[in-house]
Amino acid sequence: MKNDGWYDSFLDALSIKYPKKTQLIQELMDLLCIGQEAAYRRLRKDVIFHAYEIAKIASEWNVSLDKIIDVAPGKISFQMQLVDYFDLSNQDEYLFQSIIEDILYTSDFPETEYMDTCNKLPRSLFAGYNYLNQFYLFRGFSNTITGEKSVPFSEVLIPEKSRRLTENFYQAVKQIPNTNFILDYRLFDNLISDVRFFYSVRLITDEEKKFIKNDLYALLDYLSEVASYGYYPETKNKVSFYISQLSVDTNYSYIITDKANVCFVRAFDRYEIHTHNEEMIERFKTMMKFRKRTSIQISEVDAKRRIDYFEKQRQVVESL
Repeated sequence: MKNDGWYDSFLDALSIKYPKKTQLIQELMDLLCIGQEAAYRRLRKDVIFHAYEIAKIASEWNVSLDKIIDVAPGKISFQMQLVDYFDLSNQDEYLFQSIIEDILYTSDFPETEYMDTCNKLPRSLFAGYNYLNQFYLFRGFSNTITGEKSVPFSEVLIPEKSRRLTENFYQAVKQIPNTNFILDYRLFDNLISDVRFFYSVRLITDEEKKFIKNDLYALLDYLSEVASYGYYPETKNKVSFYISQLSVDTNYSYIITDKANVCFVRAFDRYEIHTHNEEMIERFKTMMKFRKRTSIQISEVDAKRRIDYFEKQRQVVESL
């Protein structure tokens, strides 16, 4: 293993946390959901911890990665990840499954708070709709392909394994005890403009446009129901919707539990960068609070405003 000084420092930090190796092994097994031999192999350096395992350990056990990797004071390190939904590797699948398990874990902590500010539909909302899910993957794929050939919507096929994991993710997010969405006031207008563009250059057919449109109607009906109740009807977990009166530049979010915190920024459609840094999470919370102050709540409190909002979005979809 080349340049393994940082890794030795990381292992030393784990040994300081749990000086007894048997206890350290057991704690790693419980935290990472791995077997005893897999834990021993990581400590022997036969296999190194995956990046997301290191991030999870650092967050749960309060291990300073900045100090270990010698990040200069005042600088905050982020990690970027890309899951290839079209050809999931074993590591991609393990990562996705770990995310789902971590989300389900939050259901044990009633004070957990998830906040998502969006200028595009977040995956937690569109993942349950096949054609919307395919469209967002198609859109991201179109933005990142190399060469001059454009790939039509019909050729962007999602493997069954990815569909299954996406459905599991969609169901898992409804287990989060407290969720807040702050939506850009032009979110649906921008989405319709994107669909209209790809249709105009003949990458989306009439039939495919109709399927996307039907998914959007179904999503709006569901969101209207959730906003009316103030909770997911499947789990009764609290959900609040806000419409930002200021434009939102990208999707960013945070999740805070009694055990671990993390914030995310959506980048370039297919990438997500995240950090467990407490200073950055506090900054995210401050930004979100400002967004809430400049936004209009449409869930629970104001039936007329809520009805007007969803009726306007249905008109936007109808224009497609």
